[in-house]
Amino acid sequence: MRSPGTRRTATEARKAQIAAAAIAVLAERGYAETTFEAICEHAGLSSKRLITYHFSGKDQLFEAVVHQVVADAAAFMRPALQAATGARAQLEAFIRSNIAFVARHPAHVRAVQQIAFNKAPVGGRERDAAIARLVELFADGQRTGAFRTFDCTVMGAALRASIDTMADRVVDGLDPDVCADELVELFDRATRAEPPPAQGDRH
Repeated sequence: MRSPGTRRTATEARKAQIAAAAIAVLAERGYAETTFEAICEHAGLSSKRLITYHFSGKDQLFEAVVHQVVADAAAFMRPALQAATGARAQLEAFIRSNIAFVARHPAHVRAVQQIAFNKAPVGGRERDAAIARLVELFADGQRTGAFRTFDCTVMGAALRASIDTMADRVVDGLDPDVCADELVELFDRATRAEPPPAQGDRH
């Protein structure tokens, strides 16, 4: 008899397998053709009951897809963020590693786009959490004097929207390095603290 821990591990592995198959089918076939039957075929599952056992419907499955994409992106970006020291370096690392993830995982991007474009009611918590993390980064930079004074929520939402918009173009072939360079320059200029005036410039 399996222990509870073993059963839990097996369940999580099966759910991850199903989510990965859903990502691939969404990216390849689109939202309308991402059926449980198509996911079973891609995953090599014998019956769609293996999906409905874990997910009550498409919305719950697509919520798991979004969660998986966010988790994969976080794991990919973590080393760059951990290596960056200071708010400005953190901001650059966030942008560059996020764009690099998009370039290397186009199926993840296409899957989430298919869900969003078809207005599936999922992903709101992940989006809010992503903006909240940026708000924290900007607020920390303001406390240390690395960033000027601005509304951190507005800036966080603007950065998240910019990356999401450019993701589509990167997947379609835009050079990710060029994209990252431009976004780093744009948001560095938008956030950096103004240097104090030179002594001779004071009146």
